Amino acid sequence: MSRKWKVAITTVALLACASAAFAYWTSTGSGTGDAATGSSGAITVVQTSSVAGLFPGGPAQTLSGNFNNPNAGQVFVGSITATISGVTGPNIDASNPCTAADYQLGGFPVTVNAQIPTGTGVGSWTGGTLTMLNSATNQNGCKGATVAIAYTVA
Repeated sequence: MSRKWKVAITTVALLACASAAFAYWTSTGSGTGDAATGSSGAITVVQTSSVAGLFPGGPAQTLSGNFNNPNAGQVFVGSITATISGVTGPNIDASNPCTAADYQLGGFPVTVNAQIPTGTGVGSWTGGTLTMLNSATNQNGCKGATVAIAYTVA
């Protein structure tokens, strides 16, 4: 066999192999997928300021604190509102009442407008106040009373 034929046969064989190596199918298709977002758990408002020594007509005392955020990420807090949820005490009875009406919250809602990081005792808030009102009547039932404050995050 001549050299020309060998080269021609080799070339044809190589081209056949090369085209086989680059053969493929084309197709069309579609598919679907999904992703899920998480949810957030409740953030807890913690009052860290100590309020003591309230008396009828006395000065307002500042309420301030921080947050407990159990979530995996930051949570935005716009503001905090507060209500007096109850009053208990050793001197409260039928003849010596003491109720939420003997006290006044001020400065609420407190504006926070902040991202609160994950953790305990994080972030901060301040600006609310608590005052004992002077009702011009006997308020002996309020001596030694504890005022429960319920905070709500918005």
